[in-house]
Amino acid sequence: MQDIETHPLDPFLPSNTKILLLGSFPPPKDKWKMDFYYPNYQNDMWRIMGLIFFNDKHYFINTEQKNFHLDKIKTFLQTQNIGIFDTAFKVIRKKQNASDLHLHVVEPTNLLALLKKIPNCHTIMTTGEKATQAMMLHFKNTPIPKIGKPSQVTVDNRSFGLYRLPSSSRAYPLALEKKVEAYRQFFLQIQVI
Repeated sequence: MQDIETHPLDPFLPSNTKILLLGSFPPPKDKWKMDFYYPNYQNDMWRIMGLIFFNDKHYFINTEQKNFHLDKIKTFLQTQNIGIFDTAFKVIRKKQNASDLHLHVVEPTNLLALLKKIPNCHTIMTTGEKATQAMMLHFKNTPIPKIGKPSQVTVDNRSFGLYRLPSSSRAYPLALEKKVEAYRQFFLQIQVI
Protein backbone atom coordinates (compact mmCIF):
# COMPACT_ATOMS: atom_id res chain seq x y z
CA MET A 1 0.00 0.00 0.00
CA GLN A 2 1.29 3.46 -0.91
CA ASP A 3 1.76 6.14 1.71
CA ILE A 4 -0.67 9.01 2.01
CA GLU A 5 1.14 12.35 2.22
CA THR A 6 -0.38 15.29 4.07
CA HIS A 7 0.47 18.79 2.88
CA PRO A 8 3.74 19.80 4.54
CA LEU A 9 3.26 23.60 4.48
CA ASP A 10 0.84 25.99 6.14
CA PRO A 11 -1.13 28.27 3.83
CA PHE A 12 0.65 31.57 3.22
CA LEU A 13 -2.12 34.12 3.65
CA PRO A 14 -1.20 37.81 3.97
CA SER A 15 -3.78 39.67 6.08
CA ASN A 16 -5.20 41.50 3.05
CA THR A 17 -5.12 38.57 0.62
CA LYS A 18 -7.17 39.40 -2.48
CA ILE A 19 -5.82 36.71 -4.83
CA LEU A 20 -5.51 33.07 -3.83
CA LEU A 21 -2.95 31.20 -5.92
CA LEU A 22 -3.47 27.43 -5.76
CA GLY A 23 -1.09 24.84 -7.15
CA SER A 24 -1.54 21.09 -6.86
CA PHE A 25 0.88 19.76 -4.19
CA PRO A 26 4.57 20.29 -3.34
CA PRO A 27 7.17 18.05 -4.96
CA PRO A 28 9.03 15.43 -2.91
CA LYS A 29 11.24 17.02 -0.24
CA ASP A 30 14.47 16.08 -2.04
CA LYS A 31 13.50 18.56 -4.79
CA TRP A 32 13.10 21.49 -2.39
CA LYS A 33 15.45 24.48 -2.42
CA MET A 34 13.39 26.35 0.21
CA ASP A 35 10.62 25.64 2.69
CA PHE A 36 7.95 27.38 0.66
CA TYR A 37 5.76 27.03 -2.38
CA TYR A 38 7.23 26.20 -5.78
CA PRO A 39 10.49 25.12 -4.10
CA ASN A 40 11.86 23.13 -7.04
CA TYR A 41 14.63 25.09 -8.80
CA GLN A 42 13.38 23.66 -12.11
CA ASN A 43 9.91 25.15 -11.62
CA ASP A 44 9.41 28.49 -13.38
CA MET A 45 6.82 30.14 -11.08
CA TRP A 46 9.25 32.60 -9.52
CA ARG A 47 10.89 33.32 -12.91
CA ILE A 48 7.41 34.10 -14.32
CA MET A 49 6.62 36.47 -11.43
CA GLY A 50 10.05 38.08 -11.69
CA LEU A 51 9.58 38.81 -15.38
CA ILE A 52 6.05 40.19 -14.99
CA PHE A 53 6.57 42.39 -11.94
CA PHE A 54 10.28 43.27 -12.09
CA ASN A 55 11.23 42.61 -15.73
CA ASP A 56 13.90 40.28 -14.35
CA LYS A 57 13.75 36.49 -14.65
CA HIS A 58 16.26 36.15 -11.80
CA TYR A 59 14.71 38.66 -9.37
CA PHE A 60 13.63 35.88 -6.98
CA ILE A 61 16.40 33.44 -7.97
CA ASN A 62 19.80 33.03 -6.38
CA THR A 63 21.61 31.76 -9.48
CA GLU A 64 24.95 31.19 -7.70
CA GLN A 65 23.43 28.96 -5.01
CA LYS A 66 20.75 27.55 -7.35
CA ASN A 67 17.96 28.40 -4.93
CA PHE A 68 15.58 31.27 -4.14
CA HIS A 69 15.41 34.61 -2.31
CA LEU A 70 12.59 33.62 0.04
CA ASP A 71 12.52 37.03 1.75
CA LYS A 72 11.89 38.74 -1.61
CA ILE A 73 9.18 36.23 -2.50
CA LYS A 74 7.30 36.74 0.77
CA THR A 75 7.61 40.55 0.56
CA PHE A 76 6.31 40.48 -3.01
CA LEU A 77 3.32 38.30 -2.10
CA GLN A 78 2.44 40.52 0.87
CA THR A 79 2.76 43.69 -1.24
CA GLN A 80 0.56 42.24 -4.01
CA ASN A 81 -1.94 40.69 -1.55
CA ILE A 82 -1.40 37.20 -2.96
CA GLY A 83 -1.98 34.14 -0.78
CA ILE A 84 -0.72 30.67 -1.68
CA PHE A 85 -1.73 27.13 -0.91
CA ASP A 86 -2.56 24.01 -2.95
CA THR A 87 -5.78 22.33 -4.04
CA ALA A 88 -4.77 18.93 -2.64
CA PHE A 89 -4.40 18.41 1.11
CA LYS A 90 -3.64 14.67 1.07
CA VAL A 91 -2.21 12.72 -1.86
CA ILE A 92 -0.68 9.44 -2.90
CA ARG A 93 2.31 9.64 -5.22
CA LYS A 94 2.05 6.79 -7.70
CA LYS A 95 5.70 7.47 -8.61
CA GLN A 96 8.25 9.20 -6.40
CA ASN A 97 8.64 12.28 -8.56
CA ALA A 98 7.28 15.81 -8.84
CA SER A 99 4.88 15.07 -11.70
CA ASP A 100 1.22 15.94 -11.26
CA LEU A 101 0.41 13.06 -13.62
CA HIS A 102 1.31 10.61 -10.86
CA LEU A 103 -0.54 12.36 -8.03
CA HIS A 104 -3.77 10.86 -6.73
CA VAL A 105 -5.74 13.37 -4.66
CA VAL A 106 -7.02 11.58 -1.55
CA GLU A 107 -8.42 14.69 0.12
CA PRO A 108 -8.87 18.10 -1.51
CA THR A 109 -8.11 21.23 0.46
CA ASN A 110 -10.98 22.54 2.58
CA LEU A 111 -11.63 25.57 0.41
CA LEU A 112 -14.37 27.02 2.61
CA ALA A 113 -12.11 27.01 5.69
CA LEU A 114 -9.30 28.59 3.67
CA LEU A 115 -11.50 31.36 2.26
CA LYS A 116 -12.91 32.18 5.69
CA LYS A 117 -9.38 33.21 6.72
CA ILE A 118 -9.14 35.74 3.86
CA PRO A 119 -12.35 37.83 3.80
CA ASN A 120 -11.01 40.31 1.19
CA CYS A 121 -10.19 37.62 -1.38
CA HIS A 122 -12.09 37.95 -4.68
CA THR A 123 -9.96 35.90 -7.10
CA ILE A 124 -8.88 32.25 -7.11
CA MET A 125 -6.27 31.12 -9.60
CA THR A 126 -5.11 27.55 -10.21
CA THR A 127 -1.83 26.65 -11.84
CA GLY A 128 -2.12 23.65 -14.11
CA GLU A 129 -4.56 20.90 -14.91
CA LYS A 130 -4.24 18.80 -11.72
CA ALA A 131 -4.75 21.88 -9.52
CA THR A 132 -7.79 22.87 -11.57
CA GLN A 133 -9.27 19.36 -11.47
CA ALA A 134 -8.94 19.23 -7.68
CA MET A 135 -10.45 22.73 -7.36
CA MET A 136 -13.43 21.78 -9.48
CA LEU A 137 -14.37 19.04 -6.98
CA HIS A 138 -15.87 21.97 -5.02
CA PHE A 139 -17.82 23.32 -8.03
CA LYS A 140 -19.44 20.41 -9.81
CA ASN A 141 -21.98 22.58 -11.69
CA THR A 142 -19.51 25.25 -12.77
CA PRO A 143 -17.80 25.24 -16.17
CA ILE A 144 -14.09 24.45 -15.84
CA PRO A 145 -12.27 27.71 -16.57
CA LYS A 146 -10.11 27.81 -19.65
CA ILE A 147 -6.92 29.83 -19.81
CA GLY A 148 -7.99 33.44 -20.35
CA LYS A 149 -11.69 32.67 -19.73
CA PRO A 150 -12.60 32.64 -16.04
CA SER A 151 -15.63 31.13 -14.38
CA GLN A 152 -17.63 32.80 -11.60
CA VAL A 153 -18.23 30.82 -8.43
CA THR A 154 -19.98 31.49 -5.14
CA VAL A 155 -18.66 30.20 -1.84
CA ASP A 156 -20.45 30.99 1.40
CA ASN A 157 -22.37 33.86 -0.28
CA ARG A 158 -19.15 35.37 -1.65
CA SER A 159 -18.48 35.71 -5.37
CA PHE A 160 -15.10 34.81 -6.85
CA GLY A 161 -13.50 34.88 -10.26
CA LEU A 162 -11.98 31.43 -10.85
CA TYR A 163 -9.01 31.50 -13.24
CA ARG A 164 -6.94 28.70 -14.69
CA LEU A 165 -3.32 29.36 -15.66
CA PRO A 166 -0.71 27.14 -17.29
CA SER A 167 1.43 24.96 -15.08
CA SER A 168 4.74 26.58 -14.18
CA SER A 169 6.43 23.17 -14.29
CA ARG A 170 9.00 22.68 -17.02
CA ALA A 171 7.33 19.34 -17.70
CA TYR A 172 4.42 21.33 -19.16
CA PRO A 173 5.30 21.80 -22.85
CA LEU A 174 4.88 25.56 -23.19
CA ALA A 175 7.71 28.04 -23.65
CA LEU A 176 8.48 30.28 -20.68
CA GLU A 177 7.58 33.37 -22.74
CA LYS A 178 4.12 31.98 -23.46
CA LYS A 179 3.57 31.14 -19.79
CA VAL A 180 4.66 34.66 -18.86
CA GLU A 181 2.19 36.11 -21.37
CA ALA A 182 -0.70 34.02 -19.96
CA TYR A 183 0.11 35.13 -16.41
CA ARG A 184 0.57 38.74 -17.52
CA GLN A 185 -2.87 38.70 -19.17
CA PHE A 186 -4.37 37.32 -15.96
CA PHE A 187 -2.85 40.08 -13.82
CA LEU A 188 -3.98 42.69 -16.38
CA GLN A 189 -7.50 41.24 -16.37
CA ILE A 190 -7.81 41.52 -12.60
CA GLN A 191 -6.16 44.98 -12.70
CA VAL A 192 -3.08 44.18 -10.62
CA ILE A 193 -0.68 45.49 -13.30
